[in-house]
Amino acid sequence: MTTINTKIPDTLFRQAVTIAEREEMTLDQFIALALASQISSWNVGKNFNERAERGDWKKAREVLAKAPEIEAEDFDKL
Repeated sequence: MTTINTKIPDTLFRQAVTIAEREEMTLDQFIALALASQISSWNVGKNFNERAERGDWKKAREVLAKAPEIEAEDFDKL
């Protein structure tokens, strides 16, 4: 594990303490969890954009054109 020393706004610190207490975890555990969650969110966005750049609308339309023209089942309707 790595130890870091950082400055955060007092209001953010108080909110973190409140949530950690409510969730019955240490502040260290909560901050690690919150940081992991944020990093994951950023990675999802990055990965989504990278995959979108590799996308090919022509190929997508070719695949969709092979799908049968049938009405969706009731459980599949919006």
